[in-house]
Amino acid sequence: MDDVLMQAPLFSALDPEAAAALRAATNLIRIPKGGVLFREGDPGDRLYVLEKGKIKLGTASTDGRDALLAIVGPGEMIGELSLFDPGPRAASATALTDVAARELGHDALRPWLSGRPEVAEALLNALARRLRRTNEAMSDLVFSDVPGRVAKALTDLGERFGIPVEDGISVTHDMTQEELAQLVGASRETVNKALADFASRGWIRLESRSVILIDNERLSRRAR
Repeated sequence: MDDVLMQAPLFSALDPEAAAALRAATNLIRIPKGGVLFREGDPGDRLYVLEKGKIKLGTASTDGRDALLAIVGPGEMIGELSLFDPGPRAASATALTDVAARELGHDALRPWLSGRPEVAEALLNALARRLRRTNEAMSDLVFSDVPGRVAKALTDLGERFGIPVEDGISVTHDMTQEELAQLVGASRETVNKALADFASRGWIRLESRSVILIDNERLSRRAR
């Protein structure tokens, strides 16, 4: 059993034998960088567990503006909300990098929910964590300034995707400057100004679609 796959709540709640049986019921799919897994408004009849790569979840307004809701990486799930609340997709899922994911239809998953209460509990826990993050993001938009939101986004990405290096934590986020701005709900110019300020203070070092978090403690304090 793949260690990354076992991190997903869907599999971590099961013993190894049951997890292997559930994995056998999934289909492996691959999406190239820039490819679309599903679009906002599509029928939501299956969930996905990422094995490799990153996916961005976003929505578009009627006037063409885009909002980036989340970045999802290996071991994380997409689409579990529609399992409990069937309906069209609330966001679009686009590959930031080449992606490998496990696909599981809701019809195939439901027997596991009825026969294995721990699976349903794990999925509900995952939904609760996502709701908590959504509530925090809404509060940040109201009460936190843009530099604070940028600092929080960087520390969050560092916790999830960071790799320790000699002078800090290397975070390959794979986002453009515009996508990072969409993630924190601000203009690219304002976000760039905050990043430049952090870099001048020696807290971070900017690289192409990645960043080195040099002083994570100060960033965390700025994020509060």
